[in-house]
Amino acid sequence: MSGAVEVFLDETPGETRGAILRDGRYTHLLIQRDDDPAQARLGARSIGRIAEVNPGLRGAFVDLGDAPAFLPFNRNDRLSQGQRLEVVVTAEPRAAKCAVVRRLGPGEGAPRLLEAASTVAAQLRMLAPDTELITGLAAVDAVMEAEEEALARTHVFSAHGVDLSLERTRALVAVDIDHAPRPGRDAKQGRAAANREGLKQAARLIGLRRWGGLVVVDLAGDGQDAEAQAKTARAAFAHERQAVFGSVSRFGLLELSLPWRRTPLEEVLLDADGRPTLQTRTLSLVRRLRRHMMSDTTTPRIVVRCAPDEAALVAPLASRLGPRALVLADVAAPAGRGRIEES
Repeated sequence: MSGAVEVFLDETPGETRGAILRDGRYTHLLIQRDDDPAQARLGARSIGRIAEVNPGLRGAFVDLGDAPAFLPFNRNDRLSQGQRLEVVVTAEPRAAKCAVVRRLGPGEGAPRLLEAASTVAAQLRMLAPDTELITGLAAVDAVMEAEEEALARTHVFSAHGVDLSLERTRALVAVDIDHAPRPGRDAKQGRAAANREGLKQAARLIGLRRWGGLVVVDLAGDGQDAEAQAKTARAAFAHERQAVFGSVSRFGLLELSLPWRRTPLEEVLLDADGRPTLQTRTLSLVRRLRRHMMSDTTTPRIVVRCAPDEAALVAPLASRLGPRALVLADVAAPAGRGRIEES
């Protein structure tokens, strides 16, 4: 990817976020929460103990100390229960699946963390080298905007006549590219342009949401231009070297497979019903409080008034913002509707 790049780092008590904006569109939203199991983060290196060998799954379950993990093995591998190994996380937990690890070599001693995963700041520098990190109010706004875009179900790119829908099911990620033809424009060229933009934006949004697995794309039009459509898809996902592409069917359906690496964004932020979790609501209140304090440096007290269960979690985090921050529990405040007031 090329073009104008802005990189944002927001360090709010309880959670650090990073966002990357390329050509006016968010491509990455990184989140690390203080209470995330350190040994389950992508890239963390640990000593693990084989807790169970499961030949049927062609793998073993590994005790990392503060988190379980799954270690795939080859047919010729010989592992035994209780064996110690040095491992590195290659995929974070998702849904009912634990983290996936790769064996680095033999290990000794109790399960423990050897080397923590990269910080959000370090990841941002790796993804966008030689780009200055933007902090402060701009960073707070950016990570909130990136979250809003990532969780949206549909996206309209009117300049290209594209209506894009993305949905993740248990089995796959479904992408639907709809095209609204423009009067006076060649229909075939219009569909080709819509598919180029739709695939480009789908690749960006799938990365933003941290999805992987099987992806099925319903392209605009049929599969008469299958070769050109496949080439367009490969270009859109060129940043993902482990992507595996199928052919475009005569119905205009494209299948591809992407690796899983990080916990999907919705599993970090939302509950099973698609609503923000208590932790997400809590951290959002702290971020809003911090933003207000940065934008108003003269008011003696900035108060967040919220539901009692939220207040109990917000209070210790808000105390790290200094004496100007005050948290009040309000039994009348609906969940997720906390208010920021000046006092």
